Amino acid sequence: MALEEKIMQDLKEAMKAKDEVALRSIRAVKAAILLAKTDGSGKAIDSEREIQILQKLVKQRKESLEIYERENREDLAKKERDEIEIIEKYLPKQLSEAELEEVLKPIIAETGATSIKDLGKVMGIASKQLAGRADGKMISAAVKKLLEN
Repeated sequence: MALEEKIMQDLKEAMKAKDEVALRSIRAVKAAILLAKTDGSGKAIDSEREIQILQKLVKQRKESLEIYERENREDLAKKERDEIEIIEKYLPKQLSEAELEEVLKPIIAETGATSIKDLGKVMGIASKQLAGRADGKMISAAVKKLLEN
């Protein structure tokens, strides 16, 4: 089932259940997909593009969450946490730190990276290979850790 179809089905279920958090989150995903469809780029929305859209939504919410936590706005922080939880259900299972390192080791060997200076080489390949399964910050931190050792 395509993401868009799943979103519509989940939206109907959330409306029936009167689940405000799910409604708000699913509507945000639906709006982002609609925006991507009508952005004039002419690009089709394939599964890779869907994952990018979802990751962007989660990233935006995580950034807002950090701000709200720093400003002691627990009411707003809770909203962001709830939305992140709902949106992440549509993303592929995220890799753990250990799994991520196991995937990165062959990439580092393949690129011949030996120091932090080679971070860009590794990140380019790793980001494409791990799309949807790990966010950029997590990949970057793991690559730095492996290159420092």
